[in-house]
Amino acid sequence: MSREGQQQSLDAGRRRILIVEDDSDLREALAQILSDEGYEVLGASHGQEALDSLRVGRRPCLILLDLTMPVMNGWQFRDIQRHDPVISGIPVIVLSAGQDLPAQMPVLGLQEFIRKPIRLEFLLDSVARFCR
Repeated sequence: MSREGQQQSLDAGRRRILIVEDDSDLREALAQILSDEGYEVLGASHGQEALDSLRVGRRPCLILLDLTMPVMNGWQFRDIQRHDPVISGIPVIVLSAGQDLPAQMPVLGLQEFIRKPIRLEFLLDSVARFCR
């Protein structure tokens, strides 16, 4: 691969975000907003789907994670992700309506959380900090 091709590949990884959210309307709306901001967006409707995507090499600069989902919830996803050396270094921002989440952040090893309903300017600022 040429030096230019390698740089484009690195840049794509820096601007790729995985949204793990079972509400398809919210997932698609967030994907559209982030795409409009220049990010490549991948989507998953539950934790197992997200793990499957991450394990085939499509590693993002950030994961936006809902906690309450079918099949595999966000808590289960984080437990597996944190113990997998290949994907453990990917930062996670939880999107949640839960009121007690700040107290649980250390348990989940979270960098940040965003309370639902989501304020777009806060989301975009948070994403920009992790995906430069």
